[in-house]
Amino acid sequence: MSRIGRKPIVIPAGVKVAVADGSVSVEAKEKLTIAIPPMVSVEVKDDQVLVSRNDDSRESGAMQGLARSLINNMVIGVTEGYKKELQIIGVGFRAKLAGSKLTLSLGFSHPIEFNVPKGITLKVEGDTKITIEGADKQLVGEVAATIRRYKKPEPYKGKGIRYVGEQVTIKEGKTVG
Repeated sequence: MSRIGRKPIVIPAGVKVAVADGSVSVEAKEKLTIAIPPMVSVEVKDDQVLVSRNDDSRESGAMQGLARSLINNMVIGVTEGYKKELQIIGVGFRAKLAGSKLTLSLGFSHPIEFNVPKGITLKVEGDTKITIEGADKQLVGEVAATIRRYKKPEPYKGKGIRYVGEQVTIKEGKTVG
């Protein structure tokens, strides 16, 4: 039995949750919608969202916990939002934001251009710090991972793009002997 799935989700003031046609939509500053798995049912009662399963199978228990977590992430996203920070480390490595296009200079022969998806806000501070903000937790994480994938931190000098606070293990180089 899913322990997380049984917990009710408290709806904060100013947030509207609607359940219709096999989907749940949450709206405050922004509007987010997901499809409900067919093994669970969702109802809104007294400023709470309750997720229940239709049968006692193991799979429906897993889907109950998944649906509850996704709905809770949407409620948090439309009220507070999600944020990831990336840091660029390396001589001559920099980022520039022009409109909805992020241009990265990462030591390649050409600059890398990344189109910012709708629903994401990017900020570049000091050419080396990128802040990614948005209401959709999955989209924020996906954009951060895509940008990081352009130049992962290498293990000898640590140059590349990393999350703020990420620890990169530096290997010892060859010794002349």
